[in-house]
Amino acid sequence: MFAARAFFAASALCLTLSAAQAEGNFASQPTELEPLVMSGADLTFSVTEYTLETGKYYKWRIESDGLEEFRVNAPELWRASWINQVVINDIEVKPLGAIYGVEFDDEGGADIFFVPLLPGNYEFSAPGFESRGMTGTFVVR
Repeated sequence: MFAARAFFAASALCLTLSAAQAEGNFASQPTELEPLVMSGADLTFSVTEYTLETGKYYKWRIESDGLEEFRVNAPELWRASWINQVVINDIEVKPLGAIYGVEFDDEGGADIFFVPLLPGNYEFSAPGFESRGMTGTFVVR
């Protein structure tokens, strides 16, 4: 089990380094995705589909109006991506590995800087609000 994890981590690092060389580096400006705004009044996501390219550096802004407590989950996408940093209120978090979700108890925003490594369709959602339409898809090519 440990050997498999070590192999996956090493493979992801190699892919990340290749991706960084192909599209520049983390010091360059990322491609900014349209922000995901979560509305507590309407119980909606402002965007329900994003189209991304493997190996390209992105910034995804997630915002909440604070009218409802929300968490945005995208665990499969994060496991298939290199996450450079998560920024909340000008505080940078440098994760080693994947994140599971980002939770908002009040109004605010978070920026996630990442490079998708594997193509596929990856769901994101606000748990407990999926039946209201708070789901979406990342299409990674």
